[in-house]
Amino acid sequence: MADPYSTLGVARGASEKEIKSAYRKLAKELHPDRNQDNPNAAERFSDVTKAYDLLSDKDKRAQFDRGEIDADGNPAHPFGAGGFGGQGGQRSYRAEDFQGFGAEADLGDIFEGLFGGRGGMGGGSPFGGGRAQSGFGNAGFGGGRRAPPKGGNIQYRLRVPFVDAATGKAQRITLADGKTIDLKLPAGVEDGTQVRLKGKGEQGPGGAGDALVTLEIDKHAFFRREGNDVRLELPVTLDEAVNGAKVKVPTVDGAVMLTIAPGSSSGKVLRLKGKGFTAKDGGRGDQLVALEIDLPQADADLARRLEGWRDTRDLRAKFGK
Repeated sequence: MADPYSTLGVARGASEKEIKSAYRKLAKELHPDRNQDNPNAAERFSDVTKAYDLLSDKDKRAQFDRGEIDADGNPAHPFGAGGFGGQGGQRSYRAEDFQGFGAEADLGDIFEGLFGGRGGMGGGSPFGGGRAQSGFGNAGFGGGRRAPPKGGNIQYRLRVPFVDAATGKAQRITLADGKTIDLKLPAGVEDGTQVRLKGKGEQGPGGAGDALVTLEIDKHAFFRREGNDVRLELPVTLDEAVNGAKVKVPTVDGAVMLTIAPGSSSGKVLRLKGKGFTAKDGGRGDQLVALEIDLPQADADLARRLEGWRDTRDLRAKFGK
């Protein structure tokens, strides 16, 4: 993959906000749904997503800026700055890294230069001075053949409407190869939940990688999530609060009729069972309906009706003097 900054069209010193904004703009332009006649769009869409995944990860971005990893997130220097591990860290090696040493190679000779002499790891070669027959080829240090590598994973971000997330409605998503699938939301879904789709990533010699879908739950105009519950602030009139009423209330499952008891005060919370988010155990939270008495402004008729009447209760006695 090319330089991730160039891929997103941002400067190396770009802020997180600038990187995110650039990614969203490009992802929208290159999404396969909008480019069905452009076979290169899916590839560019994948490159843009990979670039964003690297630069949005603070640790990986810092490693890339220091030259420790390449644009694909792989170690930039397989042997580090000073033999195995570079600065003392652990690294993984592939048999291919050692190809070309010949049909018969003395492992001590190979690593002599890396460890400053044949005694660099407790005397002799690091592998006990043995000789490897037929070179390394596709064999690991244990002599077994490595399985061919799978293709890379592809990262996706999917915005989910609030109500759909609460009710667990499947979401349609178009993958980089242009195929569209219905993604089932997991129980207990939250903002940032990641879903893995096996075999939906890039193709490789050993099979396809996976698709990793990060879910972003949209905010709602009047619902608010509290754990697995959904909260709604419900405005009611003075006469509904004083005399009681039956009112229509929206829920994530559709509107229901709610009974307000006579003499209800602002702040009173009513509970609608099972109208919240689906929990990890399969149960559902509730909807909490908080009443808010909404008085009309400068209502002369209401003022006349209350003329001469006073509520003599000391509602603020608990606050002290």
